[in-house]
Amino acid sequence: MAPEDLVQAGTPNLFTPHKMGKFNLSHRVVLATMTRSRAVNEIPFEAHALYYSQRATPGGLLISEGTSPSNTASVYQPNGRSPMSSTNKPLSDEFGAWLPDGSIDKFSKPRALQTYEIPQVVQYYRQAALNSIRAGFDGVEIHGAHGYLIDQFLKDGVNDRVDEYGGSLENRCRFLIQVLEAVVSAIGAERVSVRISPVHDINDATDSDPLGLGLAVIERLNKLQLKFGSKLAYLHVTRPRLTAEGAKQNVNEEEEAKLIKTLKNAYDGTLIASGGFTGETGQKSIANGEADLISYGRLFISNPDLVLRFKQNASLNKYDRQTFYTKDPVVGYTDYPFLNQATDGVEE
Repeated sequence: MAPEDLVQAGTPNLFTPHKMGKFNLSHRVVLATMTRSRAVNEIPFEAHALYYSQRATPGGLLISEGTSPSNTASVYQPNGRSPMSSTNKPLSDEFGAWLPDGSIDKFSKPRALQTYEIPQVVQYYRQAALNSIRAGFDGVEIHGAHGYLIDQFLKDGVNDRVDEYGGSLENRCRFLIQVLEAVVSAIGAERVSVRISPVHDINDATDSDPLGLGLAVIERLNKLQLKFGSKLAYLHVTRPRLTAEGAKQNVNEEEEAKLIKTLKNAYDGTLIASGGFTGETGQKSIANGEADLISYGRLFISNPDLVLRFKQNASLNKYDRQTFYTKDPVVGYTDYPFLNQATDGVEE
């Protein structure tokens, strides 16, 4: 059964158009932002253009891999300096950084940003957003998820600050909102989105009250939209089932769906959900009102024509995890076959 046949006629599905602010989407299958590590000296080249053009569809939404807002912002050994954070606490030994050669290295010990440094970091995000628009992108997604810098401020399992950026929910949300206000002021709310993962616990980024954190962020996003008189492009939320190694085991799907739907009902705007979806589960999530759009990562890596495969209920190419983060501009990046090509190595 094809994904569009899984729901009753008239119910929104993966192939129902959606108006996302100023953007008219023809379907609801989104390419999620992912780390692919193909840039040479931090600069994209022809392989990137081919990779994204392979996955482009008329009226589709592609979110590119992340880019650092400054040359001091890399999480992986930023020019030999300690990566900036909300804390001086190192990550536990169970987490490591995947390197392009396939090895895993320990993360460097972070350095807590001084309070006086934070306004400059906010400006890095603002300038990066302006640069993105000048480069021809339609908008930017602020990465407030998955243990990266903003997530380290949001979550009380990481943030141990005693200044105005630590302690209460109001304080822990402050950095994110300051970044969003700066970026929205620069390029307009309709070109700005944000990703959060309140329940996602990668890289020690945990919170004692994930739902409370998610609702606190959404409350502030709704207020920000009212302040600027325009909605953000979207809010992107990672489901708790996603982990660094794949889908979590023993996930209570009913509780998970309830959590995502609670966030969806609280947010005044378009919500994208990500994290281990299949065509069928993505379809059900939209039909049940848990999300407006579904983003796919690993399935989109190995299936450049994923939208067509979902629509035709076609078999999917298997992905090779060993090539996720290599420097090869072809293997595991632009060489996965389309439906009209050889179908060796596909899963039914």
